Amino acid sequence: MIKVIVSGACGRMGSRVIANLIAQKDMKLAGALEKEGHPGLWKDVGDVLHIGELGIKLSKDSGEVIRNGDILVEFSNPETSLEHLRIAAKNKKSVVLGTTGFNNAQVEEIKRTVKEIPCVFSPNMSVGVNLLFKIAREIAPILKDYDIEIIEAHHNLKKDAPSGTALKIAQIISETLGLNLDKDGVYGRKGFTGERKKGEIGIHSVRGGDIAGDHTVIFAGQGERLELTHRASNRDAFALGAIKAIRFIVNAKPGLYNMEDVLLFPILDGQTK
Repeated sequence: MIKVIVSGACGRMGSRVIANLIAQKDMKLAGALEKEGHPGLWKDVGDVLHIGELGIKLSKDSGEVIRNGDILVEFSNPETSLEHLRIAAKNKKSVVLGTTGFNNAQVEEIKRTVKEIPCVFSPNMSVGVNLLFKIAREIAPILKDYDIEIIEAHHNLKKDAPSGTALKIAQIISETLGLNLDKDGVYGRKGFTGERKKGEIGIHSVRGGDIAGDHTVIFAGQGERLELTHRASNRDAFALGAIKAIRFIVNAKPGLYNMEDVLLFPILDGQTK
């Protein structure tokens, strides 16, 4: 039985991970973490989430709780996630990290911290989005002379922009084409911007309502355009991806993995790894 700790347990993602996790026969919820001052602290997390009593108290004591599990699933904020990652590394616990909004320095710290533990790190854990990552990587060299624009849409409570998923798509395309995203990325446009420069990657954010997550990559050429779109109707697609990541990471060797490592995509590759 895999003992799972969920951080950000009452958030939009953490709550769906818990709801899907308790339905699995090979894993159980061993701890639930939330920030200081959360109104549900020290109550049964199942009661707080209105999914029935689970026998697990919502806690802020990250050190004690993380030590009691096999795997930490992290959907909180960058600062909290790094703190918890350090605790997990110290106690040799595996990690599934889905938090977004990390800056470059924080990403480098993640890479250093997980050298001795297994960690799946992905801004989006849905099967469909990770297939979009793979397709974008394969299409970009073929359409390298086309203009590339990325549009993402999320709910009005999302704190970071662009989304981690949109940035991941942009990073994949820029690396594939030998571009520098720091130099070639254009984040929205306003005013007299002049003609679009060759090699730009446009990235645009929409915020409104309860949109779970929409991402579109546009390859625009002369007389035609190709659009790759993924739309999430709810967060269970992401939560079920996290469940797959838990099963993968429990038997993985130390190191940093992504969701393509978890999912393998044997149909596109023609073989499994």
